[in-house]
Amino acid sequence: MAPYSNTLTAIEITTGINPTHSVIWMHGLGADGHDFVPIAQMLDLPTGIPLRFVFPHAPLRAVSINGGLRMRAWYDIKYTNLDKGEDESGLRASEQAIATLIEQENQRGIASKKIVLAGFSQGGAMVLQTSLRYPEKLAGMIVLSAYLPLANTALQEAHFANRETPIFMAHGELDPIVPIDLAIASRQHLRAGHYAVEWHQYPMAHSVCDQELTDISKWLAKILQ
Repeated sequence: MAPYSNTLTAIEITTGINPTHSVIWMHGLGADGHDFVPIAQMLDLPTGIPLRFVFPHAPLRAVSINGGLRMRAWYDIKYTNLDKGEDESGLRASEQAIATLIEQENQRGIASKKIVLAGFSQGGAMVLQTSLRYPEKLAGMIVLSAYLPLANTALQEAHFANRETPIFMAHGELDPIVPIDLAIASRQHLRAGHYAVEWHQYPMAHSVCDQELTDISKWLAKILQ
């Protein structure tokens, strides 16, 4: 477990010596960095491109929608309607913590343009929250079963550095946690801002499926090469 800041620790996996690219992968509400380690290991990754996967643990915090129970969460959720009463301060604090992860990868020799941000559910929301505003070009964004937070101000606050950064969005048609209509609205919002969104949907709930992993693998191969 590698310490990254005063608030975040992370699990690391490398696919070869001297990684040239990094993937920082954020988990969903109530999970932790271990959650997507097996998924990443199932990806069909390009050979000859050593990667460092970084799986940070979100801070422990009280989550209103779960009766105030403390759990790992990137921000608080107050309502089942996820874009209502958003926890702006929590979102922005986690954005800064994730930006610190990017900067620490820079310090280890990985340029921002060779870093992909990935995430599931809350973690996917944090990919968009962070990447759109980040002042240096990133390699790409993977947004799984998630949505665009703070949508009313996202495009105004977006930095031009990632205006052309490719975005992979995927969602389950039967998702009861993050309704697909919210994800579609997020996709439309991003496309209205001229972001390049590659969209996929699958006959699943709030989860990940084999076809999705195949599609992520193909997309990553294009991004990394």
